[in-house]
Amino acid sequence: MSVRKRGNKLERWEIGLIKAMIADGRWPNDQDVLAYFTRPSRSVNHRAIAEIRTGKKHAAVKVASQHDLEGYLTSWPEIDAETGLSLRGDELLIKAREAMIAAVHIFNSAGLTFRAELFIVTSVIAWTYLLHAWFKREGIDYRHTKTQTGQKVVVKTPGGADKYWELSQCLKNARCPIEQGAKDNLNFILELRHEIEHRSTNRIDDAVSAKLQACCINFNDAIKSLFGAQYALERRLPIALQFVTFSPAQRALLKKAQNLPRNVEVAMNAFEERLTPEQQADPRYAFRVFMVGRTANRHPGADLAVEIVAPGSDVDEKFNIALKEVEKRKYLPGEIVAQMRAEGWDRFNMHSHTTLWKKLDAKKPAKHYGALAVGEMWCWYQSWLDRVREECEQHPEIYRTAHEE
Repeated sequence: MSVRKRGNKLERWEIGLIKAMIADGRWPNDQDVLAYFTRPSRSVNHRAIAEIRTGKKHAAVKVASQHDLEGYLTSWPEIDAETGLSLRGDELLIKAREAMIAAVHIFNSAGLTFRAELFIVTSVIAWTYLLHAWFKREGIDYRHTKTQTGQKVVVKTPGGADKYWELSQCLKNARCPIEQGAKDNLNFILELRHEIEHRSTNRIDDAVSAKLQACCINFNDAIKSLFGAQYALERRLPIALQFVTFSPAQRALLKKAQNLPRNVEVAMNAFEERLTPEQQADPRYAFRVFMVGRTANRHPGADLAVEIVAPGSDVDEKFNIALKEVEKRKYLPGEIVAQMRAEGWDRFNMHSHTTLWKKLDAKKPAKHYGALAVGEMWCWYQSWLDRVREECEQHPEIYRTAHEE
């Protein structure tokens, strides 16, 4: 993969076709040849055609076959009807858009159970193609390389193809154009993807929805800023309408029933503890919208279903709904025991609790089950309460008195 300077450059396959057109003789004028290789995402100076014709540049590129030339002319202009992008020349950008569109459609599809997991995997593909398209345009070699016998060589896949950077490597590159909040969001999604790829999960949609929403908005902002507003996804992906509303009691029940897998919850907690409060509050990391009921005097104003309320605004002060950092709920050991006994585990006592946390080494910081609070007192998080509950459910013969029928 040749390194190119930023600008409007011809690809090697295009140069081969141009040589074939020149040799064919039907296009004696450089401007006529140029018309087949300029497009909205890239214009080329006619001087480039003259340099190919005279052999001043690209002498080593082979002439395309007559068969390849006729195939190209037959399908030309091979463009995406919506964006005007070349299906071949702009393939990476087209794939990036289609992958993100597919991810959103998957998440919004009725009847699917593992929507978040499918969205995460597909959106990672979308972001990878988007950054590859930008690196390619900027002339950045985005292939894996290694040093072999003192020389840098390109790493190959088992099938012999060049091995390109995965998304995590793209984000680490010094010239990566993505802002930090969006990087934090993608790194969170990548860590979550590692968990769901290697282990089965329960439904995690509610727990990560704010991050997935931010992922979509960040992608749309990135494609517009890096390639142009004409490639935005708003026209294809309007805001989704939800056909049900939840009462506070129903919402509380749903949250209680989430039962996040421990490996997913630990991964999420571990990642977020590495972020500063400012990073966690960044809407590019996790996007949240408050739905505010309002009465409007003008009819058009009453039709607004969603209103973004800025922190410090009059509405914010009136309703007190600005985003605030929320401290994790902490439990004392006695509260853990009381909760378990209230749920019917009458043989679970303080000794049971102490034995369990020592057995599982639950106070190890890496497990994120709790932390030292004021006064050097250890307090437990919700994740530990859930783990204790799971232990009781797995061993009812230990923690619940058997009742004779």
